Amino acid sequence: MQLASSGAPAVLLAHSYYLRHDPKQVQKMRPYPPLATLITASVLRQHGIDVTLFDAMLASGVEEFYRTLDAVRPAVVTIVEDNFNFLTKMCTVRMRTAALDMVRAAGRAGARVAVNGSDATDHPQLYLDAGADAVIVGEVEPTVLDLVRAWRAHRNAPLDVIPGLVLPAAPRDPRRDDRHPGFRRTAARPALEDLDTLPFPAWDLVDRQGYRSEWLRAHGRWSWNLVASRGCPYRCNWCAKPLFGSRYTQRSPGHVAEELRRLRETVGPDHVWFADDIFGLTPQWIQTFAREVAARGARTPFTMQSRVNLMKPAVVEALASAGAEEVWLGVESGSQKILDAMDKGTDLAQIRRATRCLKAHGIRSCWFIQLGYLGEEWDDILLTRDLIRAEQPDEIGVSVSYPLPGTSFYQTVRTQLREKINWEHSDDLAMMFAGTYDTDFYRLVRDLLHQEVRQPAAGAETAGASLDRRWEELTRLESRARRGNGRPLPVC
Repeated sequence: MQLASSGAPAVLLAHSYYLRHDPKQVQKMRPYPPLATLITASVLRQHGIDVTLFDAMLASGVEEFYRTLDAVRPAVVTIVEDNFNFLTKMCTVRMRTAALDMVRAAGRAGARVAVNGSDATDHPQLYLDAGADAVIVGEVEPTVLDLVRAWRAHRNAPLDVIPGLVLPAAPRDPRRDDRHPGFRRTAARPALEDLDTLPFPAWDLVDRQGYRSEWLRAHGRWSWNLVASRGCPYRCNWCAKPLFGSRYTQRSPGHVAEELRRLRETVGPDHVWFADDIFGLTPQWIQTFAREVAARGARTPFTMQSRVNLMKPAVVEALASAGAEEVWLGVESGSQKILDAMDKGTDLAQIRRATRCLKAHGIRSCWFIQLGYLGEEWDDILLTRDLIRAEQPDEIGVSVSYPLPGTSFYQTVRTQLREKINWEHSDDLAMMFAGTYDTDFYRLVRDLLHQEVRQPAAGAETAGASLDRRWEELTRLESRARRGNGRPLPVC
């Protein structure tokens, strides 16, 4: 932590994703600095405002935030979640608990408090009730700048003139939200049109050596994160877009390549993770990016996310040239019926072509798989297994359908939601609505799907026979695991 040095009222930026609170992520140990928070810090600095950062990622717990409050004694605390970290969109119980504890502590310390993030956007009343003076919705950077300027000028500055806020409302306040009388909204903040106007993240504010040490200890190399765009134009009906909506905005290829060059020069990671929902929407952007990277001598191995329909040969060739070594694809299911139900807009032929094209260019093909979507039956699960067997992705990530507020999928299953509406941590995998099977069964399926990918090449025939037997056992169990059966499953 670096303390701001000016004599003006102190400003503390923070986020609430504590890696130590998530056992699965501790095991994976792939920590990335809070990108959205660091970009916000750079914007404040750009306008002459010194900031102190509390980085929860490597912290042991919220007690470290309390100690930071004591050391900094800030007049303003802004919790800016890293909205480019997909784990923040889940908002696990532990993350929300930490965030609310931080809000309360900052309020007790006498600071003005604002919060921005997916959960605060979806549930602003929770954060206002905890003591937040404002919840920031939409594009965070210009709103934080306006807020900090207002509060540094006067602690009780009127905030209704600042767009992009949710504010507490008194019982008789005529400005109250019609559906949520506990708060009122200011005018909507226009979306940022030119992302190139944003400065590069304030990398110097985080413990770079701490990140490097954790990565080297776990993986023998270290990775850092960048982002080239915001949002996603596709309309998968289970995907939440509380901050950017369906708008997709890209930085210019040259601007991203220059950040990559600067990152190599000042931070020096071995690898880069592009945290975009979709990296490089068009062939033209990706091909230009590859040329800009080459012109700067900035080629760095990187991982990214995309869609199978975008992985055309010319695109994959340009990605390989730019340094792509791993692409995560939203495959979701081996059943076309389920893909169509999700409004995914992809088909099985595209999955096969994309996977084979990536492999042909030496790029690892990794799949996101989603179990438990409405209408998924045992035959659909077996189709997913068969697709994995046939195409052999290099790695898979398996989850169950997770109802996120603001999605049409959430509205469809809303009446089926149980008391538990958030996972405890990212490996929870609890079914939170009445899917076809119970949670324990989906966990067994997840484990077997992972085994399909991990079985060693040596002795593959023996391993395959063993897996077949386990699938046969699971087939015999599946009727018992259906909702409403009430009979416990034996360990498979």
